Amino acid sequence: MKKLKAVKLKQIKAFIKKLPKKLAGKAFLTFLGLFVLSLIFGGLIFYRYSIIPQPEPVEEGEVGLKFKSELYQKILEVWQNKEERFEKTATKQYLNLFIR
Repeated sequence: MKKLKAVKLKQIKAFIKKLPKKLAGKAFLTFLGLFVLSLIFGGLIFYRYSIIPQPEPVEEGEVGLKFKSELYQKILEVWQNKEERFEKTATKQYLNLFIR
């Protein structure tokens, strides 16, 4: 039993070693085969993630998006502070370090 497994293992190793040469000898057919496999694989992924998913129905009891005006006001204040600091830097005169 072990002898049969060893023989099969040696045959598999020999086949794997010869495989790149065989594939390189028939480069165009290898390209077509790999191209078809990539199309099939890409089609399966597209089908899995684009076609199969169905939108879930929205229940009446669910709360939709809610606008938080307090948070929006805080964000506006931060933006205004940043804009004021930016405008201050535009009017400030800096020394030219490259003049003697």
